[in-house]
Amino acid sequence: MFTMARVYLKKSTKTASTGGDDVRATVMGILNDIETGGDAAALDYAAKFDGYDGNLILTEAEIQAACDLVPEKLKRDIQFAHANVKRFAEAQRGTITDFETEIVPGLIAGQKSIPCNAAGCYIPGGRYSHIASAIMTVTTAKVAGCQHITACSPPAKDAGIAPAIIYAAHHCGADKILAMGGVQGVASMTFGLFGLPEADIIVGPGNQFVAEAKRILFGRVGIDMIAGPTDSLVIADGTADAAIVAADLVGQAEHGYNSPVWLVTDNEPLAQKVLEIVPGLIADLPELNRINAEAAWRDYAEVILCEDREEMAATSDEYAPEHLTVQADDLDWWLDRLSCYGSLFLGEETTVAYGDKASGPNHCLPTSRSAKYTGGLSVHKYMKLVTWQRATRDGAKDVAIATARISRLEGMEGHARTADIRLAKYYPGENFDLSAQG
Repeated sequence: MFTMARVYLKKSTKTASTGGDDVRATVMGILNDIETGGDAAALDYAAKFDGYDGNLILTEAEIQAACDLVPEKLKRDIQFAHANVKRFAEAQRGTITDFETEIVPGLIAGQKSIPCNAAGCYIPGGRYSHIASAIMTVTTAKVAGCQHITACSPPAKDAGIAPAIIYAAHHCGADKILAMGGVQGVASMTFGLFGLPEADIIVGPGNQFVAEAKRILFGRVGIDMIAGPTDSLVIADGTADAAIVAADLVGQAEHGYNSPVWLVTDNEPLAQKVLEIVPGLIADLPELNRINAEAAWRDYAEVILCEDREEMAATSDEYAPEHLTVQADDLDWWLDRLSCYGSLFLGEETTVAYGDKASGPNHCLPTSRSAKYTGGLSVHKYMKLVTWQRATRDGAKDVAIATARISRLEGMEGHARTADIRLAKYYPGENFDLSAQG
């Protein structure tokens, strides 16, 4: 392991994390209550946490009424974003192919892709109405071929789900829209409450309680990922525009008080200029955004000075950011070199906000360094890649002999005898050496 010479011009004082023992205990209790109590228990929690007494499964008339409230300009923006996400998802879908191959003469094996039957898409509401999350999750499920898609979003006490979220979910292909938030919403989709099919997979971002519910339910139901606070890293060299770098960092810091942002550079004048600009950009934000960005920048942000681009790339790969922006010379070098990120934004002409909202690639991405081993939400997450095989009797002959021997060596006599019986039937009178000993 090599030692890097990087210098922290700004170092974080806290580390972002998701959940905790208290959160886990709370979520586990709610899930157990709802699994046991069914619809009635879910309704109790909805009344307690959502404070909403309207229809839980929106009717066609309610959906249409909400859609009518959405301004035409916003509808066009949603349609534009949906078209881009759909186009990219269709291209991803095209990379998955069914195939068959002859392993040895007479033995044929293959791969088949089968979409999940029912998908549950959680769409955050609350302080921010995540229109884009509706687009990202529902569209990819639709393109993947899921037979039923439930969109679930927290309702406001008196107003229900934000009309723009309803419009986006409906336009992108949701079959049902569930007005319920938090753990109770995730549980209702997972357990198939209120007449919904049991979800095969739950996707979409949410708060720490939603994330913990997905963590606990994983295995019983598929999930896209266990998401922590969003994080972003910018790689910038001396060619970068400090004002744009600073704006990109602040734009991501407003996500939440514990959303880390990092700048990695080999140019100290640029770093110092960014450090100078950021506080003013934060101060100019609306109040709630400013409060989040101030805390995130104060407690979680880092500015790291490296010797050269190789050290910059190695530092980025170590951090494995959810969002990775490169504003540096020779973008193709960075594309080839970098290996750990959720989504990569090359050049100042693109930015994380484009990916968050409308450019096409999905914004549900791995956080908390999980980009070291996984990518983000895509049509692939909704697909099961299954295998199959068939054989002629002669094609399976050598496989049967090898299977019998290996099974006996492992002490699995029952396995061995499933090969023995076939050899005896297909090749009567022939003697095979089926013992594990040489």
